[in-house]
Parts: sequence; structure tokens; C-alpha cells
Amino acid sequence: MRKIVITIAIITICYVTYISIDIYLYGNNNEVLKVDAAIVLGAGIWGDKPSPVFEERIKHGIWLYKNEYVDKLIFTGGKGESKKKSESGVARDYAIEKFVPSKDILVEEKSKITQENIFYATKIAEDNEIFTVIIVSDPLHMRRAMLMAKDYGLKAYSSPTPTSKYITIKSKLLFLAREVFFYIGYKIYRLF
Repeated sequence: MRKIVITIAIITICYVTYISIDIYLYGNNNEVLKVDAAIVLGAGIWGDKPSPVFEERIKHGIWLYKNEYVDKLIFTGGKGESKKKSESGVARDYAIEKFVPSKDILVEEKSKITQENIFYATKIAEDNEIFTVIIVSDPLHMRRAMLMAKDYGLKAYSSPTPTSKYITIKSKLLFLAREVFFYIGYKIYRLF
């Protein structure tokens, strides 16, 4: 019995280590090319301003738009219970302030989690005849986001923010640990 427990522990440690390395390395995968739209994943707001993490994602989406890699921006993120605005609404306002025409901005305001961000953005893409997208998020979030995009049938490419606010070793390790947990959880969810 003890050997079985030790074997399971070793296998678990190896699997978690493999997933951690895979998530970390995938965050370097930048597939910038001309597509129909960028889906910018939500990351919280502070009042009527994007959180620093979300702001970096929005800036990257705007950069993709202004450099003509995408024709449209799809901002994701619903409204929290105590919030007056949705995450995507704040992102839209931010992009308009940076001279992105409102006609080129689409928002989904229902999502609360990454999987919902992708699900509702997929519906918006379908409704607007958007066939190819770039997913924008933080580097350590990209592996899980891209797996979800694939599961929802999106023809998606990865473009992580080059200016993530997760810059200290501690913040990166905490984010990585969180992503490993949620990535494994999503892989289990896919089995059912």
C-alpha cells in the first residue's frame, strides 16, 4: 500500500511539473498575424477604470488593432455584483479614448470566468461573421484560454501581453500555481 501511495505521489508531482512547464512555455507563443478580431479576456475593473492587469490586455488589443492585425476588438467581462459597469464596457470606453472607432468594438457583458469569456465571445464572433481571432491575455493564462478556444471551435491564435503586470517572481509563481490548478480542473471538466 505504501508503494502505491508513493507511486501516485511521484506521478502527481511529475504531472504537475509537466503542466507547469507547459503553461510557462506556452506563454511565449506569440502568433500575431492578420485575422478578423482580437478577443481580449477580462481581468477586473477598479471603479470605472480597468485593473492594471486588464489595462495591459486592453493596450495589447489596441496595439493589434492599430497595427492592422485585427479589424475588430471583442472585449469580454461582465458586471460584478457591486459594480456599476461591466469589465467589457470599461474596456470599450478605454479603447474609444485611445481613438478606436466604436463601430470596431464588440462587447460581451455576461461572463464572470474565462470559460464564459470564450463562450460568449464565440457567440459574438459567429453573429458578426468573424472567422479568425487572436486571443489576448497574460502569458501564463494563454494555455488554458487557447484550449478553451479550441474546444469552442474558434480558429484562434495566441498573443499574450508583452507587458504583463505579473513581473515579480512571487506574483508569477502565484499566478502559475493558480493556472495549473484551473488548467487541471478544466481538463477534468472536459472528461464529463
